[in-house]
Amino acid sequence: MDDDGKKPPKNPWASGFSAERPENRAYDVDYVPPDTKKDRAKKTAEGIGAAGLGLGAILLKFKSLLLVLFNFKALILILKFGGTMFISLWFYAIFWGWKFALVFVLMILAHELGHYFTIRNYGLPARLPMFIPFIGAYTVGGVPENLEHDAYIALAGPLTGLGVAAICYLFGLETHQVFWYMAAYVGAFLNLFNMIPVLPFDGGRIAGALSPVLWVGGFVVFLGLSLALHFPLFFVLLFAILALPSAIAGWRGHKDPRFATMTTAGKVRVGLWYLVTLFALFYLMSMTVHSGGMPSTQA
Repeated sequence: MDDDGKKPPKNPWASGFSAERPENRAYDVDYVPPDTKKDRAKKTAEGIGAAGLGLGAILLKFKSLLLVLFNFKALILILKFGGTMFISLWFYAIFWGWKFALVFVLMILAHELGHYFTIRNYGLPARLPMFIPFIGAYTVGGVPENLEHDAYIALAGPLTGLGVAAICYLFGLETHQVFWYMAAYVGAFLNLFNMIPVLPFDGGRIAGALSPVLWVGGFVVFLGLSLALHFPLFFVLLFAILALPSAIAGWRGHKDPRFATMTTAGKVRVGLWYLVTLFALFYLMSMTVHSGGMPSTQA
């Protein structure tokens, strides 16, 4: 009651409003249900935990695949290999067209993969081939302790190239297209030229297992063939600079330390493989000239 003894007027909201009623909570902007945030956080944590467990199971199950896919070094190496090969293909296509450029690049690739897989076969590390436009390609790998094995690694490239050139020749016989005879001829010639017994050619590594003195003769043969075939002077000088040190070393009687472990039987085996490969490449070139009707001076 107030001072006059009268009851105060009844609050019209007293009986109708309650903060606990759902219909009134919607109008109270500061109101937060007591357990809503905790419930949501708990559910979120449970969801993240379940997802983490699932992802962990996938990683454990496919860890080998993921390591390969996300191995940065391997990815860079593959990009280098594919990139240099594509650049070489593009350069060759400018001068010879896409068809011949593709076959030519595949021939070089086969040659280098012959080295690559032979190196790996001896349990040594090796990198995928790298291409250099108008120079060729190269394969980097471990060096075997056995000089005879080193010679076989060098031989693997020309032997693989011989096989690919022979396949092109068979395509020529089947289709009677001069293109395939030309491809076979070029493939055989390139691998034959690579058999010149002087470094940095494959023949130089093979000759090193027979007698380093052969490097001197190989250097003379290289210069003679280059001039006779009218190779561009830039390339002649480039390879001459690379080959000259080995020729000088052979002249001075320098030998690879592994040469002391070469047996006579090992030298005979390497020598026979070398001569057989030379003969096979020469023979294939002569067959392509005869079957394809190409002039013998055509390179």
